[in-house]
Order: sequence, then structure tokens, then C-alpha cells
Amino acid sequence: MKDEVSALSSWTPEQIAAGERWVETWRLASDDLDRIHRKELRELDTYRTIALLCGPADYTRPPRAPEPWSGLIEQQELFMRARTRERAR
Repeated sequence: MKDEVSALSSWTPEQIAAGERWVETWRLASDDLDRIHRKELRELDTYRTIALLCGPADYTRPPRAPEPWSGLIEQQELFMRARTRERAR
């Protein structure tokens, strides 16, 4: 490990001091940024956010019933058969 060259070996003392100030600035800001983030999450309007992500709809009503057949049962059966074959090997 003593033979490894530091990534900062080419930096001037002024650059190192500037880097240390940058790190300290972000360290001091981290508590405020966390507080702001938590406040924004608490104030988030879930219905509005979903509408922005998924498009317009009445998200206060439950979704409609699924179609009578979606293929999910058949897919699960195929997975179970494949799993059984893998175990048999």
C-alpha cells in the first residue's frame, strides 16, 4: 500500500484547501438538506403525484376488477414446472 500514489499528489496546497472547504460546506448543509427532504415528503400530495406519473384518472376510486383471464395463473404453473425440473437435475 505504501507504493500507491495518492490521487491528490498532483494538487496544489490551494486546490487541497479548496477541496476541504467544499467537503466541509456539504457536510454542514447535509442536515438542512435532510430536513428539507423530509418536509417535502410529508407535504407530498400522493394523488397528484400518481396522476403526474401515470396520467389523468380518478385515483380516489378503487381500480376496476381485472379481466377474467390474464395468463398469470398459467405463467405461475410454468414457473412451478420449471422449478420442479431444475430440482430433479
